[in-house]
Amino acid sequence: MALVLPFIDKTCDSILPEVKRVLAAQGLIALPTETYYGLAVRPSDEVAVRRLIDVKGRPADKPILVLIGGRDQLPTLVSSIPPAAAALMDLFWPGPLTIVFPAATGLSPLLTAGTGTIGVRWSPLATLQRLLKRTGPLTGTSANRSSEPPLDQAASVQHTLGPVLDLILDGGRTPGGSASTIVDACGEPRVLRAGVVSTERIRAALAQRGHTLSS
Repeated sequence: MALVLPFIDKTCDSILPEVKRVLAAQGLIALPTETYYGLAVRPSDEVAVRRLIDVKGRPADKPILVLIGGRDQLPTLVSSIPPAAAALMDLFWPGPLTIVFPAATGLSPLLTAGTGTIGVRWSPLATLQRLLKRTGPLTGTSANRSSEPPLDQAASVQHTLGPVLDLILDGGRTPGGSASTIVDACGEPRVLRAGVVSTERIRAALAQRGHTLSS
């Protein structure tokens, strides 16, 4: 079973060496986000990304989103920031909004699923931000097998995926509810997945910046 470590503000620094050790060993980590628990590997580590895909049973045509700890981490992931994406970043980040950007050259097709784009989210969860600032970007796809419900407790992750994970960061029960909203901002912005941030809010906010949300 996976090692479980407490993930709260006062333990964030003390667990960092173990987190980095697992990542360096191409390991798979489950950690809390602002919605559900997610599966984290280094996006540049193709062996670890392939392992994540196998663990989830994720279809090859489904991209994998990446979590960042701040805007300064975007250049390693995206080739450009379209105007609509910049507006969404200003209005909703950090927050439960995943924005799809043109992918950086050399980014693994395992992440992009051959789309040439990459979904990125700057989580509002302070403890997660603190960790990501030290580890760099990590994947954030939900910690469950494809087609199964997302999980909001570390114990549920351990029960379901513990034998195939290396580390679980236990941040308590996550808020659950709707998943993050996903907006493709590469061309005319469009909602790919409805979620915490409503389509109406996105439409109104983009309109204020002169952008039209595709229906």
